[in-house]
Amino acid sequence: MHKTELFIDGTYRAASDGQRFERANPVTGKAVTSAAAATTADAEAAVAAAARAFPEWAAVAPGERRKLLLKAADSLRGRADDIVAAMKDEIGATEAWGRFNVQLAAEMLVEAAGLVTHIRGEIIPSNRPGSTAMAVRQPVGVVLSMAPWNAPVILGVRSLATPLACGNTIVMKTSELCPRTHSLIVEAVAEGLPKGVLNAISNAPNDAGKLVETIIAQRAVRRVNFTGSTRVGRIIAETAARHLKPALLELGGKAPLIVLDDADIDAAVAAAAFGAYMNQGQICMSTERIIVTPGAADRFVEAFAEKVRTLTAGDPSEAKAPLGSLVTAEAAGRIREMIEDAQTKGARLIAGGEGEGTMLDAAALDGVTPEMRLYGEESFGPVAAIIRAESVDDAVRIANDTEFGLSAAVFGQDQARAIEVARRIESGICHVNGPTVHDEAQMPFGGVKESGYGRFGGTAGIAEFTELRWITTQNGPMHYPI
Repeated sequence: MHKTELFIDGTYRAASDGQRFERANPVTGKAVTSAAAATTADAEAAVAAAARAFPEWAAVAPGERRKLLLKAADSLRGRADDIVAAMKDEIGATEAWGRFNVQLAAEMLVEAAGLVTHIRGEIIPSNRPGSTAMAVRQPVGVVLSMAPWNAPVILGVRSLATPLACGNTIVMKTSELCPRTHSLIVEAVAEGLPKGVLNAISNAPNDAGKLVETIIAQRAVRRVNFTGSTRVGRIIAETAARHLKPALLELGGKAPLIVLDDADIDAAVAAAAFGAYMNQGQICMSTERIIVTPGAADRFVEAFAEKVRTLTAGDPSEAKAPLGSLVTAEAAGRIREMIEDAQTKGARLIAGGEGEGTMLDAAALDGVTPEMRLYGEESFGPVAAIIRAESVDDAVRIANDTEFGLSAAVFGQDQARAIEVARRIESGICHVNGPTVHDEAQMPFGGVKESGYGRFGGTAGIAEFTELRWITTQNGPMHYPI
């Protein structure tokens, strides 16, 4: 079993009361990680360390921050084997998903390194004679970062890279489901940073709420960024609001993929299968609803069923199947219940749905309707709902018939028409003739409605992790009315 500790003020330490918790492999049930279970005193110590480190780190020249972020990217790549092994152990990830996580996360650090000279202000014309008015962006202070387990390296690094590039210091609360994986990325990113710039605490599952509230309440904490479920995101938002702390929230999704009558069916099937089943469908952007228009419906369903039959699950440690394990037995049970609910209410299972324990083959159901759980509830697993629309307008209506609004896709060979449809979909992200699952380090990533608010990525992230200040200097005589 691997042991991980808290990382505070540049040193690894046990929890102040010595408590620990364990994470088990979802396939074998065997405990694979023993992690320190932070107390509220540990959380306060982490914030204090970040606050002490902030003035010096905020003053570091952009070129030096760039060097350290590029070094972090190299360090992350160098730990790829250990990280992939940890992802297999803790969350049942496949080799391919683990390698992709490291690759994209390293690119995010490189992109952040390039941002350091783009944290810019402007000179604004003033009506006051002799006055020079400036809008200046400055780092905010301590940032609380929280990332989930499903794409632990991508989302973990994303929660750190831009805040660091902007000159902030960080306290990261790692996920209870992958403490070792998150510990490895903290180790990589912290290499070379001054002590206290990056701190990380792990926690027993039942302690998460009180630790997060403790951290947000600290005066030095000036921003909160969270990626995770809408249910937890709402709690984070309410807590941050009580303390008047801005929060960036990237939450759940129920991504639609619309197949228009002129779509390239083979391309749509390939993208839908990738979007629905990559990482066992445990991605916030996963294609959960495939909305087919009348001219494409039967052709798509036939071809998609054939594809889905090939997507079986297996033990990721053996690397013999395209899909791996779901994160918990509860998650697998929920997917089985949703499939049964849909079948009971009239949907047709066109392919898949077999499997044992936490390993489920890909499944697809045709004829999903609003009274079924699969229609509106985020499944977060290897199942796709096919919904038949009466027209293009009806397809758009169905796509928007959800509280979520993160990612979407439209397939159609008339690109002008497809883009017009894309513009009508209520989502932060939409791809024409591409999968709903797509991310690039420089893109503005985020959702609308109950998928959250704010944007990670590229220059959009700078606005989230800096304060815009108005500063003036007077170069001539002043005249006052009194």
